[in-house]
Amino acid sequence: MPFLPELTREAGLAESLPGGKVRCLACAHGCVISPGGAGICGVRFNDGGKLRAPWGYVSGAAADPVEKKPFFHVLPGARTLSFGMFGCNFSCGFCQNWQIAGAKSAAALSPLSTSPEELAAEASRAGAKIVVSTYNEPLITPEWAAAVFAAAKKKGLRTAFVSNGYATAASAAFLRPVLDLWKVDLKSFNPDRLRQVCGADLAKVLKGIETIRSSGFWTEAVTLLVPGFNDSDAEIGEMAAFLAGLSKDIPWHLTAFHPDHLMTDRDSTPAATLYRAREIGLGKGLRYVYCGNIAGSRFQNTACPSCGREVVAREGFAVTSNLLGKGGLCPCGANIPGVWE
Repeated sequence: MPFLPELTREAGLAESLPGGKVRCLACAHGCVISPGGAGICGVRFNDGGKLRAPWGYVSGAAADPVEKKPFFHVLPGARTLSFGMFGCNFSCGFCQNWQIAGAKSAAALSPLSTSPEELAAEASRAGAKIVVSTYNEPLITPEWAAAVFAAAKKKGLRTAFVSNGYATAASAAFLRPVLDLWKVDLKSFNPDRLRQVCGADLAKVLKGIETIRSSGFWTEAVTLLVPGFNDSDAEIGEMAAFLAGLSKDIPWHLTAFHPDHLMTDRDSTPAATLYRAREIGLGKGLRYVYCGNIAGSRFQNTACPSCGREVVAREGFAVTSNLLGKGGLCPCGANIPGVWE
């Protein structure tokens, strides 16, 4: 039985194949789907030789600070309107949103019908400057996100993805006209563990991040450090070196794991692990490495690499001071890369 078939439309990111099959082009899985079947995500399905994709609902929507996404180099202190749907193309054992990410677990939840125009209007009423597709994986619903973002653009708003980064050249090109900002996960640098725990191919993740960056989206990266999964010095160094190889100016957010979903067999990540990882990241050349998801965490402020001055100070998700001038200029005259105005 297809997932919420009444809340779908024909997908734009699809290719027809012989025998009524279709190839989904939304993410790097590239699922080939027979009539009546669904992709790995569980929500894109083949209906009589046509690929159908989610449309016309949200699992939830809320106003959030942009720092919660997290974007630290985008409009400090700005409010966002965040929305999600159901389903995911990964199967992470440490998922924090597993209730809506799994099509089976989400079947008991109720979608909220809406339209792109209604979401854009709600964003304006909430005083949001950015509309964000998040909560579940937005790459499995790019057609819906693009429609919401197009409506948001008409109101002068910016747009963002909070994503695992399993992007393709086709999905990046499809989204580029209406999408500005992309937060991407780098969950591991060990191909076997990533496959076993998340159901993902590391080479495709790295290619996806490269594609996102080269397509012109403002990109920030997040790594949830999970004890015993991806927190060795060697693996942290490999992740940092990869990101620095793309750009030393990519902000890297190191966040703490808390036991959840299928991973309740280990402790939360200690702050010391985050701080150690940050030093490794800086040692690999990254200029902006942040620590979060722990109350009172250090290293949440943005410091100028040239003079060392803290130009944006934060406490939790609140911005307490912002010394940046027009275009992201530090008082010393150095430019801090980001989207500041």
